[in-house]
Amino acid sequence: MPFPIDEKYVIETESDLNVKFSTEFKNRMMKSNGGELLISDEFQFELYPFFDKSDRKLISRTCNHIGLETKNAREWSGFPENGIAIGSDGYGNQLILTHNGDGNLTDKLYFWNHETRHVEKIAESINKLRVDKNSLWKRIKSKFNL
Repeated sequence: MPFPIDEKYVIETESDLNVKFSTEFKNRMMKSNGGELLISDEFQFELYPFFDKSDRKLISRTCNHIGLETKNAREWSGFPENGIAIGSDGYGNQLILTHNGDGNLTDKLYFWNHETRHVEKIAESINKLRVDKNSLWKRIKSKFNL
């Protein structure tokens, strides 16, 4: 269950990863740190939270945080150098944000397939993922042979 988070933990993650998250993404996550993005009945992502160190319970709930999961993903062959992992479908595929080399992450959401190493934009932003869920899922399934 997602919960609010203090901005200081977002800033810590930005510092650790040497990036700046967009205002839209930060605002969404500060209201609801983590949670699910349901794209279809068959396809959903668990959003990684920002690491919340405010108490033991929240440390435990956020131990699979954006910073750690990005560092792990960067060990995989073909993970984009400019990618920040913000979620997973549970099968190794990642939902990522990217930057153009300057560290300023764009709002655009991308799907990274861990088998094909291919990246595809799936939404203009986290708040604009409200697309025809069936057509998006069909497009992803056909593109990545899922």
